[in-house]
Amino acid sequence: MITLKDFVVLKSLRVHKLEVKPKRVSATYEIVHKDGSTATNVLFYTYNASIFNKNKREDLNLASMMVAQVAMNYGLFCNELIFEGHYDKTDQEFIKNMVENTSREILTNKLLIDNPFLKENYRNLKVENQERYTQAKIIFVNEVLPSSTSYFNGVKPNMDKYAILSSGGKDSLLSYGLIKEFGEPHPIFVNEAGRHWFTAVNAYRYFKENEPNTDKAWCNSDRIFNWMVKNLAFIKPNYASIRADIYPVRLWTVSVFLFGVLPLALKKGLGNVIVGDEYDTTERKTTNGISHYSALYDQSKFFDNALTRYYQKKGWNLYQYSMLRSMSELLIMKVLLKRYPALQKHQTSCHAAHEKDKHMYPCGNCEKCRRIIGMITALDGSPVNCGYNPDQIAKALVQLANHSVKQIGSDAAHLYHLLLKNGKLENNAFTQKLAKAHPRVMQLRFDNERSTLEDMPEHVRNPLFNILSEYSDGAVIKKEKEWVHQDLNEKFLNSLPYKYTL
Repeated sequence: MITLKDFVVLKSLRVHKLEVKPKRVSATYEIVHKDGSTATNVLFYTYNASIFNKNKREDLNLASMMVAQVAMNYGLFCNELIFEGHYDKTDQEFIKNMVENTSREILTNKLLIDNPFLKENYRNLKVENQERYTQAKIIFVNEVLPSSTSYFNGVKPNMDKYAILSSGGKDSLLSYGLIKEFGEPHPIFVNEAGRHWFTAVNAYRYFKENEPNTDKAWCNSDRIFNWMVKNLAFIKPNYASIRADIYPVRLWTVSVFLFGVLPLALKKGLGNVIVGDEYDTTERKTTNGISHYSALYDQSKFFDNALTRYYQKKGWNLYQYSMLRSMSELLIMKVLLKRYPALQKHQTSCHAAHEKDKHMYPCGNCEKCRRIIGMITALDGSPVNCGYNPDQIAKALVQLANHSVKQIGSDAAHLYHLLLKNGKLENNAFTQKLAKAHPRVMQLRFDNERSTLEDMPEHVRNPLFNILSEYSDGAVIKKEKEWVHQDLNEKFLNSLPYKYTL
């Protein structure tokens, strides 16, 4: 019988040889296999302008945290996880806690499921509930820290300025459009090596031409992730040819991009770090008695809260949150379509996008493309606006009539309800079974579990919800397991103080 110990296939993973240059941060990832053989690779971030000073304690400290993020996925798979660099007690506590949380997420959402990337003899894992799931001993080797002045020349964060973790997706596009109306947006893209960048190209080019605050970092994290997979003995050798909607094992990914954004946010004095996550990305479940976040922790409100606490302990005075937590995916799509069509034109919500005539186009065949086509069509928009051709649209609607989409039940049911109501989808036994009106999907939802005002600074609430209220079918709040109507008046919006002192 396979046990969790059988997944410890590496003797150690060491992150060391930190190198800090004005425009570049890098570190060596060194693997020692059980047989003593070694393998190395280099993770790096690069920037278009000088940001780092290797003689500053704070710059070395932030660089150390940046290069540590990829390694935090592998606490289940090695005897020792070694971080050599410049880490204070706050950093060490954060890394230990997040490695443990990620170990639990990977266990429940990668190893205890029918994962197509696992070799046959690594299936049917049996795990008992235990106090700690990380199998690696986490070791910090701190180097001598030089003296320094205040961080980034003492630039203090301005709460009217917003760093937006940007891509070509609808969430970051909508976040930018909203902020542009009441603050100073700074869209920051992280160009991850590999095809993932294809989804961001159209939006990045648009912002680069039209938004002077646009910035970009370049990172080869995708190559490091793929290299790590090759060194994990429980992964099938043909993993690259397996078509699946999941990665083989990694689940700590958003932080890799966030820590690439932080140097720019701190240098520019941006007080808000904005991520684009909606209502259904915060979820708690239990598998075999093990609590987890359904592989969505780094998209949840709990992740934002944890990062904000970390920023505050570091004295950075940054605040991370999503302005879209009260919204469904369908409502987000509606606001983007109706209020910001010029931005929606650059949406690329497809991880198999391809280039044609120096423009990126979605594949039109994957589940995500079907979902996007379905939502835009249900909202009386045209998928042609963001790159789909008529044949792809027709094919996607035929497939939707026979295959459901990956949304929570109420969202999928309401999507099918709108498609059938508007005569956009074949009315058959399958679609009739799925279709059901759920008015809450088009409302702004507030509850203690997924969406609460306490997670959002007061200065954002009034201007934000004044806009969103124009497109939602009202607002509701959950009281004693029932949804009741809620007026978004100033009294309500200011009723709960922000969790963190501004």
